[in-house]
Amino acid sequence: MLRPLLRPRSLPKSIKLPPSCALSTKPDITLYTWGTPNGIKASITLEELSLPYKVFPIDISTNIQKEKWFLDINPNGRIPAITDGTQRVFESGAIMLYLTDRYDIRRTLSYERGTPESIELLSWLMFQMGGIGPMQGQANHFRVYANVRSDYGIKRYIDETRRLYSVLDSRLAKSAYLAGSKYTIADIANFAWVRSGPVALEIGLEEWPALAKWVAEIEARDAVKKGVVVPYREGNSPEQVAERFKGLRARMDALGNTDKH
Repeated sequence: MLRPLLRPRSLPKSIKLPPSCALSTKPDITLYTWGTPNGIKASITLEELSLPYKVFPIDISTNIQKEKWFLDINPNGRIPAITDGTQRVFESGAIMLYLTDRYDIRRTLSYERGTPESIELLSWLMFQMGGIGPMQGQANHFRVYANVRSDYGIKRYIDETRRLYSVLDSRLAKSAYLAGSKYTIADIANFAWVRSGPVALEIGLEEWPALAKWVAEIEARDAVKKGVVVPYREGNSPEQVAERFKGLRARMDALGNTDKH
């Protein structure tokens, strides 16, 4: 049964972690996150596992993630991160693996370690961590967020994002899910990024029918519907998000290309 989300009322001054962090016997999870593709990877996983957790919103536009108390949790100053009792876990892929290793006893989102299926799962998880995440992240930067316009950068990273989508589509044309016949954290990780391609980068998924079908099926899951809106923010409906990205792209389009040829 899903548990309600709780919000801390005040910012912790510091989190002290012992050299050797003992795992708690029951979940005592706080998720430090924001509404980004990497952020929702963690919240979707928590929701799919029906784990109770508290949410501490980290508004990355304010650089709160660079404050010392947060660097004690994630030395890299990035979201998401979790604490589970005195155990800290940072990097979204590590969080997903930790949660399934520790709490997915029935293997609803994972496979037994060492099996061929678990290796396939790990391969597709790393595909997202080393491929789609960094490449689409750079596409977002150059197309939406940069202060200068680089037509080379925009084309380079959107083309690479599209190529990676084609790799996923090729796999999903042969397999219901990335690691095989079962929905796993590998699907969650890649879905979290692909779902934002159409709204942020205007990359329509019609070109990749198997990928589009997979995204629609995952989007319809109850746990996913809950996970993608963590942390809850006013003014963050799909229509409002689409309008914001439209404005950011228009701003970029109005800038002159700065590439030197």
